[in-house]
Amino acid sequence: MTYAHSFHIPVMGIGFTIDSPLKVSKFGIDSVISLVDDILLEKLRKMYAGKHNLPYTEITESMEDFRAKRISSYLNTIHDLAHEKFEEFKNSTTETAAGIKSYFNLLPDTSSLKKEFFQLTQNGLSMTDIKDWVKEHMPMGSIDVNIMTKVDKDNYVKKEKLGTEFNDAHAALRGFAKSKLRSSVILSAGMNPRLYSYLEKFDDFYPDADGNLKKKVVLKVSDYRSALIQGKFLAKKGIWVSEYRIESGLNCGGHAFATDGYLMGPILQQFKENRRELINIVHELLIHALEHQQRPFPKKPLPLKITAQGGVGTAEEHQFLLDEYDVDAIGWGSAFLLVPEATTVDQGTLNKLVKAKEEDLYLSNISPLGVPFHSLKGNTKDMEKLKRISDGKPGSPCPKKFVALNKDFNEKGLCTASRQYQHQKLKELKALNLSKAEYDYHFKKITEKSCTCVGLGTSALLAHDLDTKIEGDGVSVCPGPNMAYFSKIASLKEMIDHIYGRTNIITRTDRPHMFIKELHIYLDYYKNQISTYRRSPTGKHKKQLVSFGKHLNEGISYYEKLFRSKNNVVPPTYNGVLKQLKTYKDKLIQLASVVNIYEDNLAS
Repeated sequence: MTYAHSFHIPVMGIGFTIDSPLKVSKFGIDSVISLVDDILLEKLRKMYAGKHNLPYTEITESMEDFRAKRISSYLNTIHDLAHEKFEEFKNSTTETAAGIKSYFNLLPDTSSLKKEFFQLTQNGLSMTDIKDWVKEHMPMGSIDVNIMTKVDKDNYVKKEKLGTEFNDAHAALRGFAKSKLRSSVILSAGMNPRLYSYLEKFDDFYPDADGNLKKKVVLKVSDYRSALIQGKFLAKKGIWVSEYRIESGLNCGGHAFATDGYLMGPILQQFKENRRELINIVHELLIHALEHQQRPFPKKPLPLKITAQGGVGTAEEHQFLLDEYDVDAIGWGSAFLLVPEATTVDQGTLNKLVKAKEEDLYLSNISPLGVPFHSLKGNTKDMEKLKRISDGKPGSPCPKKFVALNKDFNEKGLCTASRQYQHQKLKELKALNLSKAEYDYHFKKITEKSCTCVGLGTSALLAHDLDTKIEGDGVSVCPGPNMAYFSKIASLKEMIDHIYGRTNIITRTDRPHMFIKELHIYLDYYKNQISTYRRSPTGKHKKQLVSFGKHLNEGISYYEKLFRSKNNVVPPTYNGVLKQLKTYKDKLIQLASVVNIYEDNLAS
């Protein structure tokens, strides 16, 4: 099922996993670095250079292509340090039988590496031979990177607009492409055709004659149709998608990209049923493109991984996804925010996360990208925002401008959380002479945006005791709803043991199954969409709500059938799930009928 571990640590925020590979890759655990903030990456590169006596020359904004160069340089530093740590770890681990045993005890029983190891030990090999085998076969975790495809701001030198290749996401891709890493770029937040086409410029993304890829492409997707469209688009350019990373639309951390009512279980089922079709269709297009480009092409389809993430919280759920949907690995995100050995979180934020309950974790509208965003009530960045509003100076100074994408008032773009943008919008609002209730409603909509591109990186600066004069001390944090059920700071070993069912660090007994939690969040989202519709009804919106409700209903029916079939396996758990499904089905019918969009098939 997996060579080493059956989980990975996805990207979290901008700074929370920014140096996770240095902490976990030596254990064979994959993790992901965000490439949004090159300013933060440069600060950390300087810090690590100082700590490890490495040569350092600052890459300033006056240099040509500084963003790509900063990203390459940081990734090269992490690559070198992580490999150095890995070699040290291999040598120290294999010094004693206890060291080897402790390493393999961390792995799941499904690990092919673990199975190979125990087979060797039963064959009577000498300790020296075993040590040599372990050194040769121990895998290092992949140092992957994440690019949000839509965070692709145009850039200027003075008043002159630079070419598209100097846009933020393009420069980040170039920085990764030119780095030493042999790993994956995870492209998230939807399809960006210009960025996808830019992959063609770099040979490392093409397979060699043996089908090997120096750099792989991973797509974060929320449904099969999207995966197929994007996979075909890239294959026509000779680029193979090595992994489709399926994330719950709403039961996740950070930005939440709601599906049209499609739930995670049915989506995973569709990938399971169509996996071979996906491989064959995309492979055929890939071969045609590579032949046309006169490049080497593989005789058989390249490896394809399907992984899942979003709201997984117990060993039972972890194994259920592996077994039921034949996925290759599971992403565990929010829970790792409470593992200092894996992520980088300042102490103040850590303390808030430990205490967080359901009511403290909410799907907000604070993101300047205009996408629903999971947030923690009382985070210090929001406190800064509210203080500015109460002082009559709403909006952030916007020192980094990574999401300065709105061009309503400025050709270069403004961030909707910025002081400059909000000043202009509020000026427009006042001129409308609205009633107090209407004015207050729109005032809140404008001023609730928070400076997340700064706030999501500041925690790393505070954790490493670095200067925050430009950024300020406010921290944004983006845990998923699952955080409510984790209430203690854990060691890396404790969290790994929890994932594989060797221990349980969740003390609460009322945690719902991940599929039920996602359904609950979707119903809340649906309720809010209906409220918006009632405020300003349109035929188009009504049609969307009918479709959304229909898909939710189909999802509930799928779950009823699925969990009835599992009733003999873990009856108490699944009986409870079936009762909750009945309750939520009744709630769905009630919600749909509120705005007269009830359809007979919802009652079936």
